[in-house]
Amino acid sequence: MIANISLNLPAVIEFGAGKINTLNLHLQGCRKIFLLVDKPVFPKIEPLVREIESSGKEVFVSTEVVPEPPIDTLAGLLLPVRDFSPDAVVGIGGGSTMDLAKLVSVLFTGEQQIHEVIGINNLGKRNIRLALASTTSGTGSEVTPIAVLTDTREKLKKGVVSPHLVADVTIVDPELTLGLPAPVTAATGMDAMTHCIEAYTNRFAHPVIDNLALQGIALIAANLETAVSDSGNLEARTAMALGSLYGGLCLGPVNTAAVHALAYPLGGEFNVPHGVANSVLLPFVMDFNLSECSGKYAQVARALGVTTGGSDKIMAEEGIQRIKGLSARCGIPKGLKQLAIPEAAIPAMAKAAMLVTRLLDNNPRKVELKDAEAIFRAAFRGAEA
Repeated sequence: MIANISLNLPAVIEFGAGKINTLNLHLQGCRKIFLLVDKPVFPKIEPLVREIESSGKEVFVSTEVVPEPPIDTLAGLLLPVRDFSPDAVVGIGGGSTMDLAKLVSVLFTGEQQIHEVIGINNLGKRNIRLALASTTSGTGSEVTPIAVLTDTREKLKKGVVSPHLVADVTIVDPELTLGLPAPVTAATGMDAMTHCIEAYTNRFAHPVIDNLALQGIALIAANLETAVSDSGNLEARTAMALGSLYGGLCLGPVNTAAVHALAYPLGGEFNVPHGVANSVLLPFVMDFNLSECSGKYAQVARALGVTTGGSDKIMAEEGIQRIKGLSARCGIPKGLKQLAIPEAAIPAMAKAAMLVTRLLDNNPRKVELKDAEAIFRAAFRGAEA
């Protein structure tokens, strides 16, 4: 029997080169727009901002975004936005920018505080329009009901999950990703790959999402290296944007699993970029899960381009090697040691990861504390493999 599923998606998704120019059309009826944008991206969209202003709207622009944003960054944005009192929030950038924009759109009124809404379905409402445009191909935040911040006191990333965080309008314009630096392209691309693989193989996988996930894996596997090596290749960038979009569409209804849960302490304590953390951990979590889902991992391997044949286990193992090879060719470190994470930190990281039950519960194989430690230790030795 096919399980039930809930799809909470943006009302409008604009995809394609030049689609950022539709933004003003989606802001009709709005008078005051708060625009949060990555600083390096602003020159690309400044003409669009002037167009929006020339149509009679007031635009308050902020570039106050840092990677893997701590909760304090959100707090610093809320007061000036509350004074501005927008009727629309627009986020243009990577996952950090879009996650902050989402949270600003629901919290600037002061009716709820960030500590009250962490977790699942703790947000009361959103009364203004929200539009998001991605400038990397990886996080999928533009289409998810999820926003993640770093709790610097607990050294852990924490998520807010709510249908009120789903944008009214999402724009995926691959032209905005042209010129993205190779390390960011690689990390965000492997983040999207992880979304697809974890959604396809987790306990709550669903046929609707399976199809998106496999298509995303195939697109990313075929185009990530080109996008990394040639920042101006629009064809590769468009394929990556679509693969990332597919990965993002997987996250709301199905979500990720142990890779992301174990990645959270790497970002929270050691400031490892989220996509890098996922990429390093992915093959080791796949090794751990192999006994429970070799058939699905064999399908992942086929989407990755493996054609050697053999048993599901043989195909799955080849797929894991493909993941390791793709990551290495894109310049991502092989293991935790290369990320300057001390082996002595592993027990504390494992304990922190075990708190991320909303993701661990999705994993196809139950993860206990000893398992989390073992995965981290295997990833620590990864540089030697």
